[in-house]
Amino acid sequence: MITFSAIGPLALLLQVAAAAAAIARSVAAVAALDEAANNVAEKLIDSHAHVKEHRHLQEGAANMGMSHSISLKRQLYRSTQTHGRQFRSKRALSRVVHKTAYYGQVEVGTPRQSFTVVFDTGSGNLMLPSTYCRSRACGMHKRFDRKASTTAEDIEADGSASRPGSPRDQITVTFGTGEITGLFYKDDVCVGSLCTNVHFVAATEETEDPFASFNFDGVLGLALPEMAQGKEFSLVDLLVDSKALKQPLFSVFLSDSEAEDSEITFGDVRQERMASQMFWQDVSRPTGYWQVQIADITINNQLQSLCAECQVAVDTGTSQLAGPTTVIAELAQRLGVKRDCSNYHELPRLGFVMGDHVLNLNPDDYVDKGSNGCAVSLMPLDVPPPNGPLFIFGDPFLRKYYTAYDRAKKRVGFAVAKHINMPEKQAESLLVALNGPGEVRRGASFLGAARRR
Repeated sequence: MITFSAIGPLALLLQVAAAAAAIARSVAAVAALDEAANNVAEKLIDSHAHVKEHRHLQEGAANMGMSHSISLKRQLYRSTQTHGRQFRSKRALSRVVHKTAYYGQVEVGTPRQSFTVVFDTGSGNLMLPSTYCRSRACGMHKRFDRKASTTAEDIEADGSASRPGSPRDQITVTFGTGEITGLFYKDDVCVGSLCTNVHFVAATEETEDPFASFNFDGVLGLALPEMAQGKEFSLVDLLVDSKALKQPLFSVFLSDSEAEDSEITFGDVRQERMASQMFWQDVSRPTGYWQVQIADITINNQLQSLCAECQVAVDTGTSQLAGPTTVIAELAQRLGVKRDCSNYHELPRLGFVMGDHVLNLNPDDYVDKGSNGCAVSLMPLDVPPPNGPLFIFGDPFLRKYYTAYDRAKKRVGFAVAKHINMPEKQAESLLVALNGPGEVRRGASFLGAARRR
């Protein structure tokens, strides 16, 4: 009994000590877990810093809106094939043509991956090469690395989340003579300081022709929502809906030489890019194209009674002019372009009537002049009613005219583009009012001009 009573207090002390040690270990473990949780939280916060940043920008923009201009680079090249889009027409003509491409930078994912894209009013989706694409054309460009972006998500064509291990939806898009096949993703996309979460296509296959010849990586579609795979694929609509833009529009200025920069501006119309008043034409058909009505065609400002019910799609993604086969054939006869270029300097202006205005092109805009001689450069394109007959106004037109695309009011704005050392008389001769001479813009603000009309 004496031994038992002596050991009892000692055992109790040992148990108390053991319990204290266990408590200490538990406290240390809790502290370690808490530290680990903090570290995980910090990493999650860091990985989504980009998302928080663009959300903050959008919240601020909701009160005041923003505008941002992207500088565009210019690529010049010659082609012996038709690379223009088909516009649901199978007719195409192969010949040597002079082409241009204008492209600028966008950023995708977290951390940001930079790409160069054509800002294309003739298509509706963002399309980029991906690291899953092994074709030669993809290998020549920067490719989107889905695994490197912490904010990227795999989705299907309808925007639903992809199921791991299940077959993925694919899309194949035809661009003239080439094709792109890709998978669907969503991620943060930034145009300068303007960011939003966009659904897009990352290519798994690209044909060598024509994509291997391009300096740019992909295409950012700026067409109306009918052209996009879905509303979440439309960058412009997402920026407009979030009230991120100063004005619900974008505008395009294309240079005609290396002496000046080209640019696309989201959220504003830049007064200094206009050499005339801007006038507006409503979008005339729900096709997804920025498509307006033309009332007639002129030669040296004389109405020709051609194509009274024609439409025109203004397309920043094509380097050519195109139109109905029969109209182009008749125009070629009336313009009288000689194959040997002997009358090149006497050729007339070619104009298109929109509302009360004639938008003129000079011979160097509608004639392809090279070592093989001269020819009218408009390509034949036959689109049946109700969407046609349809002209396509690509880069030659867009170098002459500064254009704006108003998403809220579904209209397209036109003004003579103000180039370096451009004579005032040239602006007057390009944009002509049907009821009198052209009105030259002399320092009036865009908003002021809009109020006076």
